[in-house]
Amino acid sequence: MHDKRLYSPNQIRDILEQHGFNFSKALGQNFLIDGNIVRKICDAAGVDENTNVLEIGPGIGTLTEELAMNAKKVVAIELDERLKPILEETLRDFENVNVIYGDCLKLDLKEIIEREFNGERISVVANLPYYVTTPILEKLFENDLPIDSITVMVQREVAMRMTAQAGAKDYSSLSVFVRFYSEPKIEFKVPNTVFMPKPKVDSAVVKMELNKSYDVDKELFFRIVKAAFSKRRKTIINALSSYEGIDKDKQSIKEILYIADIDENRRAEDLTIEEYINLTKIWDMSLKVGLLGKKRLY
Repeated sequence: MHDKRLYSPNQIRDILEQHGFNFSKALGQNFLIDGNIVRKICDAAGVDENTNVLEIGPGIGTLTEELAMNAKKVVAIELDERLKPILEETLRDFENVNVIYGDCLKLDLKEIIEREFNGERISVVANLPYYVTTPILEKLFENDLPIDSITVMVQREVAMRMTAQAGAKDYSSLSVFVRFYSEPKIEFKVPNTVFMPKPKVDSAVVKMELNKSYDVDKELFFRIVKAAFSKRRKTIINALSSYEGIDKDKQSIKEILYIADIDENRRAEDLTIEEYINLTKIWDMSLKVGLLGKKRLY
C-alpha cells in the first residue's frame, strides 16, 4: 500500500475508473496529485504521533493517508457517500482512521470529538471548496470545540482575505472574523497544476492557531464589523449610521467614536481588530447608559 501512494496521478485514475467515479463540480471536488504538497500540509499542521486530527473532505483519501501515517488518530468527515467504497479500499490498512459520512455543517461536531477522541484536543485539517469555506470556519470557531489549530487549503484569494492585516487591500470582515478567534498565517501557495481535475485558480494553505480570547459581546462585535464593512467606500461614521437597525442620528455614534479614539473619517479597512474590540466595548457601555436611545444594533 505505502509503496504506491494515493497521490500518484495514475493511481488516482485507476481507482476512479475502477469504481466508475465522476467528479462533482457542485461539491468542488479537486483531488491532490502531488506528494510534496500532501507532505507539506501535514507538516504545516504539525501532525505527529500525539496529534488527533479531524479532517473535513478526505476525497479519495490522498491527504488522509499521509495524516494517518503520522497522527495518533484521524477522523474524516465526507459529504459524498459515493466515495465510501473508494475510501474503504484506500484506507483499509489504517486502524487509526474512521470515516464519518454526512454534512459537516449539520453534524454535531462536539459530540463526534467527544466520542471519537475521548474529549482530547484536536487539530483540524481540510481542503475546503470556496462555497463552503466561511460556513465551515464559522462552525469550527463558534461552537466551543477543543481545537488547537485549523489548517486549511483554500482558494488563494480567500487565503489573502483570511490573513490580511488592517490597511491592506484584501482586509475585510472575513479578516476580522478569522483574527477574532485565531492567529492566521499563509504557510505556502499551491498551484492549480497539482489537482485533478485542475481548477481555474491557485490555492494556498492557511494555518490558524486558536489561542485568542476577547472579553467582549461577540454578537455586538460582529454586527458592528458587518455594519462597518457594509459600505467600504464610506467613512466609518457614515457606514455605521446608515446601516439598518442603527440609530440614524450620527451624533451619538460620533461621540462613541471619539471616546474610542477613532477618527470618524477613517474607513472600515483601516481599523485593527483591537480598535473594533475597543469600539464594541464602548458601544456596549453606551447602550447600557442609553447614549444611543431606544434603537439598538441588535
